[in-house]
Amino acid sequence: MTSRSRHPGGDSAGQAVPGTASAELLRSEPGSRPRALLLSAGLVSAGAVALAAGALLPVIQGGSPGFTAGPLLVVLALAPAVAVLYALFTGRAGLTAGLVLGLTALAPGRLLLDLQLLADGSLAARPELFLADRLLALPPAGPGLWPLVVGHLLTLAAGAFAAGTARDEAELAGELDGRRRWRLLGPVLGVAGGMGLLLAPLGSGNAYLLAKNAFEGPTVAMAGYLLLAAMLPLTVLVAVSSSSAGVGKGGFAGAGLASLAVGVPAVVAGLVVDRLSVAPGSVVVTVAGLALVGLAFTRFDVAEAGDAVTGDLAGEARLPGLFWWRLATGGLALLAAAAAVAGALAPVLKANGPAPVPETPARWLLLGAAVVLAVPALFVFVPRLSAFARGVVAATWAGVVLAGAAVLSAALSVTEDKAVDPALFGVDLPVPSPDEVGFSAGPGVTWTFVALVLAAVAALAAVVTGVVERDVADDADDADDADDAADASTDSGLDGSRANGAVLTPVVAAAVLAIAAFGTPVFTAPGYTAPGLWSNFGAASWGLLGALAVLLGLYALVVRSRPVAAASALAGAALLLGLRAAELPLVGSEYDGSSAGIGFWLALGGALVSLVAAGMAVAGARRTG
Repeated sequence: MTSRSRHPGGDSAGQAVPGTASAELLRSEPGSRPRALLLSAGLVSAGAVALAAGALLPVIQGGSPGFTAGPLLVVLALAPAVAVLYALFTGRAGLTAGLVLGLTALAPGRLLLDLQLLADGSLAARPELFLADRLLALPPAGPGLWPLVVGHLLTLAAGAFAAGTARDEAELAGELDGRRRWRLLGPVLGVAGGMGLLLAPLGSGNAYLLAKNAFEGPTVAMAGYLLLAAMLPLTVLVAVSSSSAGVGKGGFAGAGLASLAVGVPAVVAGLVVDRLSVAPGSVVVTVAGLALVGLAFTRFDVAEAGDAVTGDLAGEARLPGLFWWRLATGGLALLAAAAAVAGALAPVLKANGPAPVPETPARWLLLGAAVVLAVPALFVFVPRLSAFARGVVAATWAGVVLAGAAVLSAALSVTEDKAVDPALFGVDLPVPSPDEVGFSAGPGVTWTFVALVLAAVAALAAVVTGVVERDVADDADDADDADDAADASTDSGLDGSRANGAVLTPVVAAAVLAIAAFGTPVFTAPGYTAPGLWSNFGAASWGLLGALAVLLGLYALVVRSRPVAAASALAGAALLLGLRAAELPLVGSEYDGSSAGIGFWLALGGALVSLVAAGMAVAGARRTG
């Protein structure tokens, strides 16, 4: 039973009714859990008060913040609690539960960021709470840290009581109804915000605050940023998939408000604190948080309760949406490829002295990844090839991750032990000798980071475009005019059947070969140790793991996909495996005495099997058609 059929006249829970008051967006259902919801709201409120108190007290003994951030931090702490209480007392159970769960999902990462102040506050880039004015070694925690910890723990506890209400609201709403429109922007924003969390939160010319990205920073803070970067898009995806519009909107708003609590203080600190500057990372997080909160005020479906969409107007309203999503997918993929080219050609390192600058051979792999992504992205703009090319882009974006991680790993390995150049800071320090100056990150690192962010957003856009394509094809199949339905189905590149079940065997074989190909070295050379998944795990190994995860996800979806979608995913998987094999000529040629490793042959075999499976998917569909 769907939400519409449960309440005749369009007065359904979690669905907007045009012309009604805002309180009608969500109304309490008989199946909700008022006591549990009231308790969760109380815990969130208590946690917000604790966070506000912690912001007003010193978090480091004898220390002080870099600017008067107390009022700002109090507003950021109390705003989510105010939203939860408003939703609760206006009878919007689903919205209340979604808000609490959105806040809860990001609480562990925020807790770890604060615990860095306990582990070593001198390494924490948190000028809104503490900014050192002298060299400190393991400064003791102050009284303000403990209310912050308690506030995050109370928020975590609140989520346990709100989960049941969210589940009840989803069950009462039934299956997802209507065509998803604005909510599909959520995953794109979630990934963008997650990538922003991995970048440096601010720029620093202060010798006592070394602002670094997530991978360069201290261990506890790194774990916090990585957890936040993973949970933000995951929370948004869960909110998108909820059949209750109230829970989905609440999840968007809760995740957005939690993101603002992380991003806004860094932006303000960069604007008002001397020798600090605003960095792209915190700006991206702030913009993504604001956009997620804004999406909570939109209607999640094209056809919500009370709407009447009939005739050709429905097709005319949806087809431009598909056009724009395809345009976004192709455009973002091309931008990611352009950024990857810049990252490959620009210097990855710069010397702080006269020492020669080493270059990383991985830049040629990044250049190859840019080509592999850009070619199918161009065909996304061709209507009859768009669906197939979009499926290929959904796989080949992972090549930028594979190559980008290798480039960044090489840069980190050289710069992590560099000496401090006093010219970069406003303090008097002894001038080091030229051989002690070391290296710092060059523009190639920045462009590689940008390429990673754009590639991930392009992947989300490709997935969303696939959903819209399926909706258009389903509408075409239900149309009265058979000719128009056939044309729309051809344009979307989809038909009503699934891929031939015979592809299961080659797909499984390709998956096994892919695991082996990414887990073994593509080439060997004297004195060279290749990053791996089972041993020698380092920063470059995250690229291997990410690309392999994308491949395995594609293989898992192939047997449930329509023939053309399955063939495009398998073709993209073949290109990604081919890029893995291309490490031998692109990277291995830079090392003396290099030779092909077992991973090279496994990658070629996986690519070949994937192409065979793609041909079988299309051929099987034609035979059954």
